[in-house]
Amino acid sequence: EPENLLLLLLVSNVWGNNPKSTEIDGNIYLDNITRILDRLLDGYDNRLRPGFGGPVTEVKTDIFVTSFGPVSDVEMEYTMDVFFRQTWIDERLKFEGPIEILRLNNLMVSKIWTPDTFFRNGKRSISHNMTTPNKLFRIMQNGTILYTMRLTINAECPMRLMNFPMDGHACPLKFGSYAYPMSEIVYTWKKGPLFSVEVPEESSSLLQYDLIGQTVSSERLKSNTGEYVIMTVHFHLQRKMGFFLIQTYIPCIMTVILAQVSFWINKESVPARTVFGITTVLTMTTLSISARHSLPKVSYATAMDWFIAVCFAFVFSALIEFAAVNYFSTLQANRELRKVAAIKAAQEAAEAGRSDGESSSDASSMLKKRMNSTTHFERPAEVFPNPPVNAQAFLQQGSAVPSNNLLTGTSIIDKYSRILFPLSFGAFNLVYWIVYLTKDTMEMTR
Repeated sequence: EPENLLLLLLVSNVWGNNPKSTEIDGNIYLDNITRILDRLLDGYDNRLRPGFGGPVTEVKTDIFVTSFGPVSDVEMEYTMDVFFRQTWIDERLKFEGPIEILRLNNLMVSKIWTPDTFFRNGKRSISHNMTTPNKLFRIMQNGTILYTMRLTINAECPMRLMNFPMDGHACPLKFGSYAYPMSEIVYTWKKGPLFSVEVPEESSSLLQYDLIGQTVSSERLKSNTGEYVIMTVHFHLQRKMGFFLIQTYIPCIMTVILAQVSFWINKESVPARTVFGITTVLTMTTLSISARHSLPKVSYATAMDWFIAVCFAFVFSALIEFAAVNYFSTLQANRELRKVAAIKAAQEAAEAGRSDGESSSDASSMLKKRMNSTTHFERPAEVFPNPPVNAQAFLQQGSAVPSNNLLTGTSIIDKYSRILFPLSFGAFNLVYWIVYLTKDTMEMTR
């Protein structure tokens, strides 16, 4: 009847709008969930893995990186914060009820079986517990379990620093089961090999590196206790060169250029050129020591070490070049002095021979005796009894090169050095940067 139908609708509306009826329905719903949980744990043994004695338990994993870095070159390690997710099926936890997913807190985790996953190359790993343990736990109706933890992982990263600071590294993260061999537990990637590790761009907090990508893989490891499945994630890093260009490369190049400026200073300016050479050598020594502070004590030479060594060789060669210039200039000065002294002695001997009737042979012998008996430092005074003003000042300074108009000017060694040194250093830089930057590009492509 229409009247009875209308009456039923009114009664149902009144009953549905009654707060007490809603409260009763809520209590019934909570009682049902409580009974489901009690039934799930009734007779459940969390010491046994799912399917114990039967099929292999498959644990699917994926990683979401919330923060990556820093990376330590000295310690050869890196740090990152991750959400580590594990999914497996435990048929003992199947249920039927008004809800498809049971979203539970960490208190339920201790009551069921969970994989004994550990990080093989981890040095220090922290599970966050503030303000409560950061763990997510869910059970689906078919017994599928999702278990997520927030972790801070500090893992080792083996580095080969041959190409430092134009190097790249693949820092691994390896994990697997600690006790169960692959005959009982097998790990797989939940989202496939391409999407199982997510690293948002804003999560990278690196100063000296660029995170250019990551790759995942799995391998088998045999040991005395069995064969295990090892899951591996490689985080590919490329070093930024800006810091090292400013702190090392540019100062080294400027120091070499400064050392070559001394080729344009007169060879008679002994103090100035000596200061140039010693100062640049000490500067290169300081730069080489400071460049090693940011590196571990490796026993091989890096790309930066080779660059500093060649720059040091150029600077030291500039100092040796001035020593050669000074030596040959002094040698040439002594030759000129001997020539002048010989001419002067010959003239005096000739005059004495004409006046005393001595032969030219006696004059020659007397000349040799005088030259042998006269010291190197006495000859300038004998040859030039009244030297000019500039020569007197030069001799008072104690220079090894006496003043002589024939010896002033640019040394031929300096002339060649002004051309050969810059060309050699430019060629070295061209070869150095082409070789290492090409090698760097090939490693990134690989």
